[in-house]
Amino acid sequence: MGLPRSNDGKARFSAYVEGLTSVIGHADRAKPLRDYCLGLIMPGERKSVEPMAAITAPERTAAQHQSLLHFVGEGKWSDEKVLAKVREYVLPKMKRHGPIEAWIIDDTGFPKKGQHSVGVARQYCGELGKQDNCQVAVTLSIANRDASLPVAYQLYLPKDWASDRNRRHKVGIPDEISFKTKPEIALAQIRWACEAGLPRGVVLMDAGYGVDTDLRMNITALGLSYVAGIQSHTTVWAPGTRPRPPKKWLGRGRRPKLLRRDDKHKPASVKELALGLPRRAWRKITWREATAEKLSSRFARVRIRVAHRDYWLANSRPEEWLLIEWPAGEKEPIKYWLSTLPENIAPRQLVDIAKLRWRIERDYQELKQEVGLGHFEGRGWRGFHHHATLCIAAYGFLISERATIPPSRTRRTTLFPQFAPREGCQRRGAAVAA
Repeated sequence: MGLPRSNDGKARFSAYVEGLTSVIGHADRAKPLRDYCLGLIMPGERKSVEPMAAITAPERTAAQHQSLLHFVGEGKWSDEKVLAKVREYVLPKMKRHGPIEAWIIDDTGFPKKGQHSVGVARQYCGELGKQDNCQVAVTLSIANRDASLPVAYQLYLPKDWASDRNRRHKVGIPDEISFKTKPEIALAQIRWACEAGLPRGVVLMDAGYGVDTDLRMNITALGLSYVAGIQSHTTVWAPGTRPRPPKKWLGRGRRPKLLRRDDKHKPASVKELALGLPRRAWRKITWREATAEKLSSRFARVRIRVAHRDYWLANSRPEEWLLIEWPAGEKEPIKYWLSTLPENIAPRQLVDIAKLRWRIERDYQELKQEVGLGHFEGRGWRGFHHHATLCIAAYGFLISERATIPPSRTRRTTLFPQFAPREGCQRRGAAVAA
């Protein structure tokens, strides 16, 4: 999907949307698709249907409201096909600034009121930093130093929702959707990305996913490397140590196969290991988290073997890196990662890749603040995912336009100066209806 080489942002946007239109089916969906994406890009505190209708059709707001509402909430078009078209255009633009380096697993939360919106439950919400009433979506993004783009996006469905036929029917949850843990959803997304032939990168994940041993093992089985955040109590075998071999077989009964531990052969937590490292193990490393921002901290790394339930194994797990961050002035280390990157990787490169996760944090902030990822006010499964798909499409266009916009001007006003919110337009408040 190529766009005209023009200084006219409006022309490029029209060509971009025309490419998306080719995969949504009926021709009568073309206009609401364009208007919805335009509404997401334009200035405005809320990117729910009502204020977007007022921006895109100020002379017929009520009719536009119904058109956009039906398109996003009821339209039987494919999220997967639209996202594939977005990738077709945006990936080449991203690669101009460097190859894809990472696949980033993450989830993002949306605070909600009430109990009726699909998937809403009291659970941990990253946006609030605590347990609260919210929806949570699991995502897979591809990233380089310049940008990241979500390529898979699925609402996490808590067990209470997954097992409640009445609630499922009311919000239109497809029959094939069953309960899966967040790591299971993430693994399915990674497997899909491998099958789809997406350009490969190191899988990055925070401790919410990195502590899942099965997830890490399956990522390795797919031929991918990872840098996975873990918790301080994660147990490992320190350099030079390992579990005892199986008991010697005495010639009777089943031959012993399982590894053993005892008081002299037992793993340590990564925190214990870190606190026992000599001073020479630590070094200051600088990395870059934004175009003009350099950060530095103290790091150490050691080769270890993960100990998690290896007493049920016949062989020790392979060695991998344990990376530890302990900033000067802190009483103890603050972050730990496991990594299957090559043994000969330079310390600075290992840190640089581990810290690339910052990309997703900043870009999701932009997705929420600039294009209203969390502003959907409907309750249904289809509308939740359609809105997210269109937000990703709008965001993909914006990141592809970065090189054309002067630093002193915003993307939205530069691309579409003729649009502005209608004076006196009433907008919904910040609280999200549930």
